[in-house]
Amino acid sequence: MSTKQSSLLRFRLKRNLERLAAREGRGTELVSLYVPYGRQVSEVVAMLNNEYGTASNIKSSTTKKNVQDAITRVTQRLKLFKKVPENGLVLFCGAIPQNGPGSEKIELYIISPPEPIQVYLYRCDARFHTEHLQEFLKEKETYGIIVLDASNASFATVRGKQLDIVKQITSGIPGKFRAGGQSAKRFVRQRQAKMQEYFKRVGEHANEIFLPIENLKSILLGGPGPTKYDFDKGNFLHYTLKEKIVATIDTAYTDDHGVEEVVEGSQDILRRIRYVEEKKIMQKFLREIGQDTGLAAYGENEVRTYLNNGIVATLLLSEDIESVRVTVKCGSCDYTKHETIKMHEVAEFEQKTNGSSCPKCNVPTLSVKDTQETIDELAEAAEIAGTDVEVLSGDTEEGQMLKKSFGGVAAILRYKAVN
Repeated sequence: MSTKQSSLLRFRLKRNLERLAAREGRGTELVSLYVPYGRQVSEVVAMLNNEYGTASNIKSSTTKKNVQDAITRVTQRLKLFKKVPENGLVLFCGAIPQNGPGSEKIELYIISPPEPIQVYLYRCDARFHTEHLQEFLKEKETYGIIVLDASNASFATVRGKQLDIVKQITSGIPGKFRAGGQSAKRFVRQRQAKMQEYFKRVGEHANEIFLPIENLKSILLGGPGPTKYDFDKGNFLHYTLKEKIVATIDTAYTDDHGVEEVVEGSQDILRRIRYVEEKKIMQKFLREIGQDTGLAAYGENEVRTYLNNGIVATLLLSEDIESVRVTVKCGSCDYTKHETIKMHEVAEFEQKTNGSSCPKCNVPTLSVKDTQETIDELAEAAEIAGTDVEVLSGDTEEGQMLKKSFGGVAAILRYKAVN
């Protein structure tokens, strides 16, 4: 994926797969075809022609017709490619039930995978097989975090946008001041012994939590004072985990706040983790807002104006935006209007608009000519303007803040707008 537009590509893939997963057919009428790079188009077409012939043996005339129609549509579209793209090609096609009994429509979807696919697959089923594309949405790298001092320890993982506090333990070690009557040397020896036992427990918990993780990239060690260094010097972790410690970070706390401090202090290491990326993007935007630099904007109308003027450096969009941009045109004059409405209002809006009078020429020839999801429409405008696009998930605090506090649309500007 392109680094600058990876969040947009991930969002589009996620949304497409969710919609495909919701499609259901009857019997085995939905065709899924995965073609990896290196396969000859002619070879795949020959396979589809063979499957078309096999489908003639289907007893149900309706199912047979729908399967053969789907194969024909896929074959026709496949022939438009001289060769399979580098990342491969995925096509889904089939008869999807529409509103009303006995109403069906052949729908065709083409997806360009964000990374090369390895599987060559043809399947007819009652659903589309999206599982091989779903793999691209999984964050493949996990980071482990251990934050400790002489009193407490916390264990956490960061994977993509998800920060999880897995376990928190206490040491049971008394403070540095001895009880009355104890000699100083004896007290120190006892405390050191208990510290070693505590370190051993920390290591056992860490081994239990982190060893089973398949794609554990690195471990980050944090905490206040020297305890973390003493733990690091010993052999309390499994050797494979000890080798993965890439940073030791000072924190003020060892609880949830301490884990957050480690994340904050390790942004260079975690720069590929989406959790940190979204945090950095929103922090930059909020900094511009807080310092009143004039380099931040929010709200669809204001951002759209700056976007059209080419002064947006980064466009921030919430993936939870549920609106569409409709284009209304008059069939008798050049009147055109664009409006943003909620997705669930589209049918009612069309019914109300189509055939109504034009405010310019008064002829009743208005109609809705185009509808496009707002997030796609804004992203396309941004791509034309050379603007980076960041789509923030609703799973993070930052993504929720973008949606609830700023309407889901915000921008960091290249330079201050002149009023």
